[in-house]
Amino acid sequence: MGTAFMFPGQGSQAVGMGKALAENFAVARAVFDEVDAALGQKLSQLMWEGPEADLTLTENAQPALMAVSMAVIRVLEAEHGITVANAAKFVAGHSLGEYSALAAAGTFSLADTARLLKTRGRAMQSATPVGVGAMAALLGLDFATASAVAAEAAQGEVCQAANDNSDGQVVVSGHKAAVERSLDIAKAKGAKRAILLTVSAPFHCALMRPAAEAMAEALASVPMVAPVVPVVANVGAAPLSDPAAIRASLVAQVTGTVRWRECVGYMASHGISRFYEIGAGKVLTGLSKKNAPEATAAAVGSPDDIAAAAAQIKG
Repeated sequence: MGTAFMFPGQGSQAVGMGKALAENFAVARAVFDEVDAALGQKLSQLMWEGPEADLTLTENAQPALMAVSMAVIRVLEAEHGITVANAAKFVAGHSLGEYSALAAAGTFSLADTARLLKTRGRAMQSATPVGVGAMAALLGLDFATASAVAAEAAQGEVCQAANDNSDGQVVVSGHKAAVERSLDIAKAKGAKRAILLTVSAPFHCALMRPAAEAMAEALASVPMVAPVVPVVANVGAAPLSDPAAIRASLVAQVTGTVRWRECVGYMASHGISRFYEIGAGKVLTGLSKKNAPEATAAAVGSPDDIAAAAAQIKG
């Protein structure tokens, strides 16, 4: 029975996340303290007390979600002797979650990961002026059809598939007018629903090129080692272990499609029958049930979740 650890992306944040971990486990508190110190910011206070609007800011949400994921990993290690190396065959993460996955697998230090995500959040937020871009969820279309919708809607502007989350759940991203055009085109092609998303920037499309350049510069100066298990990367939907290849993939990820459906499919086809979502929320747990219906999936974010997952992994 193969196991994979997966790490959530933006949108899974909520005020209060990680607080129970900090209250119950010294190793979790140490993670939050180290992230606060690395950023020179009381991010943990923002995570536990809000305001929600500030936590939702991309530059805060990204390192905050990573911190919760790493707190769970540290508790699994300290309390149960469960490590990425001895329990997982693969790691993978959705967008920013790929950085959490790499931190969990030892490629980046915790402090470096926090700083990288702060840089990534700021760069993605500032890549386009407010109001220029948009994102929309096209529900009920497969990836090929959704990609065709985006191409038809572009009309000389940017509109591309940003997230291939599961069959029937594809997100498009680009110029606001083009994304708005995609809504009617999608409905004409049989979408059950096509809705604009409340996001602060058009992620994972060509409009993010300035952010990709910023991340290429940031990643060039950060120490990296091979992960203890392969990371199934967003842009290639295939495992990577070479640091140079991982670096290139992380840069490409900023403007490229998050191929999550294929990432989960790859892992399921290579012996993974158990997926654990490490950190805040349950988004990836739900998607796993669509993308790998034969496998089991569970969210691991609270002390009780950790105890239950540890019993299963050891069992």
